[in-house]
Amino acid sequence: MSTITRVTRRTKIIATIGPKSDDETTLRAMIAAGMDVARLNLSHGTIEKGLERLQRIRKLAREANRPVGIMADLPGPKVRLGTIAEATVLGANQEILLEPGDGPSQADRFMVGYESLLEDVRVGDRLAVADGAIVIEVIEVLPNALKAHVLFGGTIQGRPGLHIPSDRLRISTPTATDLRILDAFVEADVDMVAVSFVRSAHDIRRVGLEPAPRGPLVIAKIETRAAVENLDGIISASGAVMVARGDLGAECSIEDLPHLQKDIIGRCIALGRPAITATQMLESMIAAPSPTRAEASDVANAVFDGTSAVMLSGETAIGNDPARVVETMARIAERADEQFDHEGWAHQMRRDRLSEPQGVDAAVTDVMTMATWRAATEMGVKTIMCISRSGFTVRAISRFRPGANILGFSPEERTVRQLTMSWGATPILIDKISSNTESVDHVLKLARELGHVRSGEVVAVLGGSSATVGSTDTLRMARCP
Repeated sequence: MSTITRVTRRTKIIATIGPKSDDETTLRAMIAAGMDVARLNLSHGTIEKGLERLQRIRKLAREANRPVGIMADLPGPKVRLGTIAEATVLGANQEILLEPGDGPSQADRFMVGYESLLEDVRVGDRLAVADGAIVIEVIEVLPNALKAHVLFGGTIQGRPGLHIPSDRLRISTPTATDLRILDAFVEADVDMVAVSFVRSAHDIRRVGLEPAPRGPLVIAKIETRAAVENLDGIISASGAVMVARGDLGAECSIEDLPHLQKDIIGRCIALGRPAITATQMLESMIAAPSPTRAEASDVANAVFDGTSAVMLSGETAIGNDPARVVETMARIAERADEQFDHEGWAHQMRRDRLSEPQGVDAAVTDVMTMATWRAATEMGVKTIMCISRSGFTVRAISRFRPGANILGFSPEERTVRQLTMSWGATPILIDKISSNTESVDHVLKLARELGHVRSGEVVAVLGGSSATVGSTDTLRMARCP
């Protein structure tokens, strides 16, 4: 009898690929350790380097016979310091100069890639460096530079970000550079695109991509106060949302950040979009072999908040042991998944969704996915199978965080890779979607052959009866042959 595969880790892992993790040996180890999505941070390096990494990851994923999604994270209007060649320590009360320009930085004079720096930053402003690891205060505006002193010091290297209040930032999203990068990666069939410094739904619409899966899944990064205020419109215009806690924490009070995280995740998932929790999740593992206790708790709490995916940044891009970080994140997330309150979450989701005004297609989808969750729960069904060209049905049932495994069948390769970011989903490629009966029979047989279900096991099969994207209206309880 074939071995039955039961998913234990439902929360997905996104890992950033950088100079310490782009060789084939390390990438293989990261895939084996549990990397579901590879993030290419296009604020660093050339377009050509990013495209090389994309092709390398695709090749290794095929060799591992495992879908791995690829996210292109666009730079956006992110303000960065000029290159700091060697690790530089900034001590508390040290005075430094910030000068607009694109050249390399010196030990006490840092170039800033933002030409309006002297006009947009004021005396008394507190600016965060490197996702808030260092905080400086502007004390004087000179003719050619800003003079500042360090409030909270630390070590910086490379091209760290400098947070300027988004309501004063004159650069729109997406930038001309973003669109140029985007063209290259869309042509390379990238799966997901993250848009930085989103402030309204209009910013997402300006990206101008075809809806997934014809185009990449568009991820809105929530890292400005304006984005929080315009959240529902941004979620509706996007394919997924990222809680980018570094810049968001610089825009909002630190005591508000955990509550914003919970609210953003809940509202995002209620609308059927994956939610990503990012920034400084296991940051100590850039150098250390294990995380702090607080970091482990942070990852677990993100899982309890209902996040679809947790993201690693510098930990895997420049860290000492990227595969070890992924493996550690996987263990923490898997253990938290075991304690997740599936029933409580589903009841809350049911109350939230029924209280909202909806169109006919959305209402039908809500009723059918709620019925699927209830039937699976009451009958003790261990597997929910979704047949979906776009992935919509998978994301719709995933909202309820069922205790059953979710198998997502699609004939679209890009959809299969995009589902690597959806909570609880095991994406499986099929040849085609035929009539309802033929498709159900096919996925039942395939799931048994792949070892996901046993012969005679009762499963729920969920899908849409028409070719319309955005409606799930068919549920069948079936016995596996």
